[in-house]
Amino acid sequence: MIETRVIRYRTTSECADENARLIEAVFAELAEGEVPGIRYEVLRLDDGVTFVHVATLDGERNPLESSPAFAAFQSGIGTRLEDGPYPAVATVVGSHGVG
Repeated sequence: MIETRVIRYRTTSECADENARLIEAVFAELAEGEVPGIRYEVLRLDDGVTFVHVATLDGERNPLESSPAFAAFQSGIGTRLEDGPYPAVATVVGSHGVG
């Protein structure tokens, strides 16, 4: 079953760069090898503190659950946030050039 999850949140201005660094570490780890069952993108909005994660999962388990870098990102996330997180399951209405 394919499911797309969207998570939006706002960090404090003091923690935004650290949050981005932790996310970059997740992508560096993902780049080290084949990780089936996930398409993952994180956007940092132009305010510099709002982040939007979009994960499309194809399978019963989320591959990020076994990622040490993702565990490090999640550790202490509450202390970096000013607002949110706001998770939602999304339905793709259309896409172009994705995948």
